[in-house]
Amino acid sequence: MLPTVSIVGRPNVGKSTIFNRLVGERQAIVHDEYGVTRDRHYGDSYWNGVDFNIIDTGGYLPDELDTITVGVREQVLIAIEESDVILFVVDAKTGINMLDESVAQILRRQKKPVLLVANKADNEGRRLEASEFYSLGFDELYSISAISGTGTGELMDRIIELLPDHDPEQQENIPKLAFIGRPNVGKSSLVNALVDDERCIVTDIAGTTRDTINTYLSFNDKEYTLMDTAGLRKRVKVKENIEFYSTVRTEKAIRECDVAVLILDAERGFDAQDKRVLRQAEDYNKGLIIVWNKWDLIDDKDTHTVREFEKVVYEAVPQMDYIPILTISATNKKRIHKVLELCDEVIEERKKQISTSELNDFIEKTLHKRPLPMKRGRELKIQYGSQVKANPPVFKFFMNSPQDLPANYRRYLENQIRETYKFTGVPITMVFKQK
Repeated sequence: MLPTVSIVGRPNVGKSTIFNRLVGERQAIVHDEYGVTRDRHYGDSYWNGVDFNIIDTGGYLPDELDTITVGVREQVLIAIEESDVILFVVDAKTGINMLDESVAQILRRQKKPVLLVANKADNEGRRLEASEFYSLGFDELYSISAISGTGTGELMDRIIELLPDHDPEQQENIPKLAFIGRPNVGKSSLVNALVDDERCIVTDIAGTTRDTINTYLSFNDKEYTLMDTAGLRKRVKVKENIEFYSTVRTEKAIRECDVAVLILDAERGFDAQDKRVLRQAEDYNKGLIIVWNKWDLIDDKDTHTVREFEKVVYEAVPQMDYIPILTISATNKKRIHKVLELCDEVIEERKKQISTSELNDFIEKTLHKRPLPMKRGRELKIQYGSQVKANPPVFKFFMNSPQDLPANYRRYLENQIRETYKFTGVPITMVFKQK
């Protein structure tokens, strides 16, 4: 894994703004509302030839005991454990307060390097006044403005000096698995069960996860990036700006992942919102898996119960019957590692490459089985085809009058490809070109 830098501090000092500045894009939700960042948020940064991870954390609240606050505090402590360098962010505009003292107490006990970062030092006066933060007990103070970028270059130079050596040749192309679905279906619970660690805040409150959280997992000598997304709600219900930003982040996670794992609540069923998200992931040509969670809560299960649940999905989206369906219980950890095994299978299916000669033999047999129709007194013909791309698979067919090819024949051709070559959980793109 890459060396890691964590950003900690009390709420509203600009941690997420610093995070966005250091990763070079707006990855974290930045908002003036207190306590927006709840979970740790991972990003990648690069400076002077060095790659490293950055963790943005929720604000540290040492004396508040509500469920979310306790979860945020635990996230900060875990981020500190994972870090090679810690950025302790304070507010140069408001000065020191009691919460800064509480965070400093925790950090002074760490054996890892801590850089004190006075953010919002937007003018010379604030940069001079920032010297008061030395009283918190740290030797290195950097006065910056995350919004304008003032002072961030010097900070990055020092971060690079403190990071441990890392060999970039050891970096592998780690597959990304995005856990998507409605709020409170158990996405964070499944991530936690897989990593066997409280990496995400898990509560019974719908909508707890707002940002997309990346967690790195090693299982059976394979590495994965697990992307726990904010629960997608119907757009008409997304009223507050932060909810809107979270929806955008989830859609971004779908674009960036290799496999989208749609989590369904076995007690709540499959609805139009699930269908929309599934179609969105298919439009991006992602690997697809459907997981019925909370299977332990279903009473009177027998050998036909799984088929009944599969029927619910396949009847709602009949053209997506190529997507594998799995039943699990994240709470009881039953069959949770089957999710990873199924993801591995889908990833390999995405990489599958059919040779041109084999594909054209297949086309000949398929056309013989069901000849192409006549259009305007002329017989349609597919002369030949080839798989022009893998991961995801794209097939190009050359024919006369491609615009006249009926949709039902396209569907037949895709069904025959799947019957012969599977492509389990993988959308297939077929392009028909004029010969």
